[in-house]
Amino acid sequence: MARASQLARALLPLLARTDTFVVPRPYFSDRRVEINFANREMDTKTRSRKAQLILNGKAADNPALRDAVVRQRAAGHRIKVRVTKKRGDARRFAGEAGETDLLIAAGGDGTLNEVVHGLMDLSKDARPALGVIPLGTANDFATGCGIPGNPEEALALCMEGQGIPIDIGKANEHWFLNAASVGFGAEVTATTPPELKRLLGHAAYTVMGAILARNVRHYHGRLTLPDREITGSGPVAIVGNGRQAGGGVQVAPRARIDDGLLDLLVVRQIPATALLTAARELQELSPDGEYISYWQTPWAEVHPEEAIPVNLDGEPVRFSSVRYEAVPKAIRLIVPLNCPLLSATGA
Repeated sequence: MARASQLARALLPLLARTDTFVVPRPYFSDRRVEINFANREMDTKTRSRKAQLILNGKAADNPALRDAVVRQRAAGHRIKVRVTKKRGDARRFAGEAGETDLLIAAGGDGTLNEVVHGLMDLSKDARPALGVIPLGTANDFATGCGIPGNPEEALALCMEGQGIPIDIGKANEHWFLNAASVGFGAEVTATTPPELKRLLGHAAYTVMGAILARNVRHYHGRLTLPDREITGSGPVAIVGNGRQAGGGVQVAPRARIDDGLLDLLVVRQIPATALLTAARELQELSPDGEYISYWQTPWAEVHPEEAIPVNLDGEPVRFSSVRYEAVPKAIRLIVPLNCPLLSATGA
């Protein structure tokens, strides 16, 4: 997958000047520090943005992000930082964004998912653009979009970039930005047979290792798509809006975040004698595979024989049945110019 080029680090020289700019330090406390500037006028009318940065409390003591916020404030941007203390705070903060140009989620995939829920609590016209600073363990969605992992570069992108309308996924009354998965999680770290490593690429062989793990549970039920209905069982089903999940494993390589479609990967039970066939199907990703099938669809319904655990952007839920839908152009996301998940630029 082609990787998007990262934006150059913002050049915001801190020079001495007769007047004073006062900013909080750290960004979430009442302590203050004065920063002097040289005689240099800035066009704050055209460049200034009013942003709210929602920061996961576990990453609150991040010096790189703190310094980046100070620099962007010095450049004329107004950035309010709110730090989460418990589950649900990010969603609540996003829903209280008010008259804000930009909402920034600083954390992992779980924090981003909460912020998206908060955005969707607002009317479409009231939703500010969304920026992302990846500070979590996996950061699957941000990585797939090519968003810089460096906090200063990511914040610079947020403050200077333009929001692009993108789709989000809906699972019953829940939202997901990246992926929904069943039977895919801890198993991805399973030992992969050496022959698979030779046959498959880096991303694919880890998926196969999970599929072949002895303790992976199989779920039986009915899958309904716009043009077909399938009954069967399998250990893995993944619905992707983004491309990767499970800490960097590419599970929906054709996904775009602006095509109005979800990418559905279904893996059925694979006997040992069908290993080579399954490996070939994983590379081809056909809708008609015997063991591995791949569809691009606006919606899909899953009706299992028992309630199933589902992982939505890293957040666990449980469904007795679920309808997945793509919601086109639901939010505006700030991404690099050559984001690989956009239809116009993606590989």
